[in-house]
Amino acid sequence: MPIIHANHVIKDFTRTKAVEGRFSAVRTLFTREQETIRAVDGVSFSIDEGEIVGYLGPNGAGKSTTIKMLTGILVPSDGEITVAGIVPWEHREANAMNIGVVFGQRTQLWWALPLQESLRLIGRMYRMSEADYRRSMDQLTELLDMGPFLQTPVRQLSLGQRMRGDLAAAVLYRPPILFLDEPTVGLDIVAKERIRSFIEELNRERKTTVLLTTHDLEDVERLCKRIIIIDQGRVLFDGQATDLRQRFAPTRLVDVTVSGDGVARLDAVIRDLPDGVTVTAHDGMRASFELVPERIAVSELIGAIAAQVPIADLAVREPAMEGIIRQIYEAREVVR
Repeated sequence: MPIIHANHVIKDFTRTKAVEGRFSAVRTLFTREQETIRAVDGVSFSIDEGEIVGYLGPNGAGKSTTIKMLTGILVPSDGEITVAGIVPWEHREANAMNIGVVFGQRTQLWWALPLQESLRLIGRMYRMSEADYRRSMDQLTELLDMGPFLQTPVRQLSLGQRMRGDLAAAVLYRPPILFLDEPTVGLDIVAKERIRSFIEELNRERKTTVLLTTHDLEDVERLCKRIIIIDQGRVLFDGQATDLRQRFAPTRLVDVTVSGDGVARLDAVIRDLPDGVTVTAHDGMRASFELVPERIAVSELIGAIAAQVPIADLAVREPAMEGIIRQIYEAREVVR
């Protein structure tokens, strides 16, 4: 049985309809006309225990609304949701014991208290024994390197330190499910790497199921084998990241740098490329080639180049995930 299940979930919001024309702001205050906005439109998916799933979409796509229904904060207008066998909004306390939540733009820590005291309060809220609390704290302090700032008031923490504290608060009581909404937003490279490594370790050691929403596709490429793409409240794609690449970007990119005496001969190589290979960039000693592996193997292209020019440096890349996701956003069609 999936640990998270959503079946044809719909969420509508009703708001006062804005009045246009002269004195529109004042007239809107007194109008009784309402309009319905559909934030989530028939979303269905299932997530098995131990999966890390990227839940992607542009701003306003319905990602955070979905997360709030899974946590029990919001009640869907229609459809079914279960999280660890529980209907979240019907049994909010029981659901809260099974989930950890991190919203990148908000904190669940107490602003004026030292980080350690905030975490101790959370341990008491979730009825942890002293032995379990100490064991979990020791592990998290090491994994997240929180020792240097445990006694620092939350208001004085850097953004990266606060995010580590929020992650610790979300998993302190060892929930089997973790919802992460933009956990690396605004962080520098070092802080992002530490948080990604922590999520990997948490999933490996505890088999924690993770649903991750993010605009940073490096998070997705590093952590997620499966991706769900949503736009305008509808699921456009649900499948393996490798399948997404194969369908929308089945090419490979080969970057070649030649040594000094091979520059002149590189022009000749470019003029006589095998079928199925195109040049995407060429600047003196460097050139980039794009090929479809089904038509010509990467090793065949490299061999053809190496036979004619001395290669100083070589890199083989896949197309960036960002471009693939953008194609799907722009098409706004369900990928089956």
